[in-house]
Amino acid sequence: MTAPPAARLLHRHLRGQWPAMRRLFAWSVVESLPMFASGLLLARAVDHGFLAGRTLTGLGWLAVLAALYAIGAVATGRVYPWLAATVEPLRDSLVTEVVAAALRRMADRTPDAAGAGVSQVTEQAEAVRALVGTSLRNVRQLVSAGAAALVGLALLSPPLALVIALSVALALGVYAAFVRLQIRRYRAVIRQAERIGEAAATVVHGVRDVAACAAEDRAAATVGEVVDTQAEALRAYARTRWVRLPVLALGVHLPLLALLLLAPYLTAHHGLTAGQVAGGAGYLVTGLQPGITVLVDAGGTLLLSLAVVLGRLAEVCTTPEAPPPGTATAESSGIEADHITFAYSPHAAPVIEDLSLHVPEGTHLAVVGPSGTGKSTLANLLTGLLEPQKGKITLGKAPLPHLDPAHLRSTITLIPQESYVFAGTLRDNLAYLNPEATEPDLDEAAAAVGLLELVQRLGGYETDIPPGGGDLSQGERQLITLARAYLSPAAVIVLDEATSHLDPATEAHAEQALATRGGTLIVIAHRITSAERAHQVLLLDGPVPLLGTHETLQTRSRTYADLVGHWHT
Repeated sequence: MTAPPAARLLHRHLRGQWPAMRRLFAWSVVESLPMFASGLLLARAVDHGFLAGRTLTGLGWLAVLAALYAIGAVATGRVYPWLAATVEPLRDSLVTEVVAAALRRMADRTPDAAGAGVSQVTEQAEAVRALVGTSLRNVRQLVSAGAAALVGLALLSPPLALVIALSVALALGVYAAFVRLQIRRYRAVIRQAERIGEAAATVVHGVRDVAACAAEDRAAATVGEVVDTQAEALRAYARTRWVRLPVLALGVHLPLLALLLLAPYLTAHHGLTAGQVAGGAGYLVTGLQPGITVLVDAGGTLLLSLAVVLGRLAEVCTTPEAPPPGTATAESSGIEADHITFAYSPHAAPVIEDLSLHVPEGTHLAVVGPSGTGKSTLANLLTGLLEPQKGKITLGKAPLPHLDPAHLRSTITLIPQESYVFAGTLRDNLAYLNPEATEPDLDEAAAAVGLLELVQRLGGYETDIPPGGGDLSQGERQLITLARAYLSPAAVIVLDEATSHLDPATEAHAEQALATRGGTLIVIAHRITSAERAHQVLLLDGPVPLLGTHETLQTRSRTYADLVGHWHT
């Protein structure tokens, strides 16, 4: 029988901790010894000690029980380091898999993948760590209390153990009948929590537009509706918790009451001793009651929550079977788009429609046009981050989907307007795409794009850059990313407004350096001066894109002439 996805996910992330789990189990067995022996020793103390007039013997058996409790306390102390060694690595490996799955969903443009991914990383993965840790602690208690009590009862009085075991089985049957309902309702709670993350992420991402449009009340109502839905789901789940009352009554309270009421009859007619009655009551009160309480509480919250959360994470971590990756390599750095069309949804108007474009190897192309005409979309299409619904794009005559992914990413480098500067040294940031870069290589790249002054100000390449870039300006961050692109082995560099925070002179210096390093350069232009430096200019405006030189487009396109005139004016 195939294990459920949740069980397979947990097994995958725990299998490296088996040595720690074996030690955890061994110390848990030692910890359970006092509970196992408590009823037996209590019966001996009563029957062979106090009732027989041998007080010291009775006290001696109780002293043995006290010694066992001391040993159990030592075992409890030794349990927790192995519990931590089991649980803590689980969270790290699980977060790694969940983040990778969230990134895959975002790359596949799954709706609301970012908001749901935040919930899965910050809440659900952490919940698994906490739930596994707490569940292991409580399962040990269940084993040491409930199971040890039943085994002790069987040795103390088999008939008494049989009756109590039947009552416990009936209680467990009642509990099992409600588990599926609890799982279904708790799954609804988890899904609503993800919807809160999705709705909040949408509002936070567009908070400036919300404020500008005076839509605060509408945004609050949107998030509030999801919060109210989750609150109702929580209340529905809480109503299933009443099952703990009949379970405790059948499993503990009813057997204990019957044992105490029938004790005179059992001792008089069925050979049960007073010590066995006391030991049986002790097993029920100190063993079975905590064990069943742990079962209904931990099972109704911890174990149930763990099963549902793991099931949800198993769903999002399951990667659909993807086509085998391409294995081709590009013959050159020339890019060609053949009648490509792209829209962001089946019902949306195409952003790029029936566009054909040939960019020979070594060409410096600038893409210009008013906002919203698809310039950044084209950059993502040419780099393989998006796939057209119609037509095809080739690099060196090989279709992008047929290229080996590693080869594609090392051949094309996209530098977006957002400057990604990482925590680490300046050297780490500059050599991110070329880890083998030497000091002379770094100096060449820094000089080429105009970064030397910043390198000197920071104190050299070994200077640490804090998370987020610290006090680096947006222009300085863009210079770092441009130098990173210059150092990369990529034969094609695409700048998507990657110089927007630079002054015109620095921008011209950096673009010229990238154009003369060899290979193909495509610039999504922020300023019209970028088009003046390019070999060819692609104008995106209206249904028919125009391709030509800076000079020819001024005569062929009124829009382009207006852009040039407006810029220089």
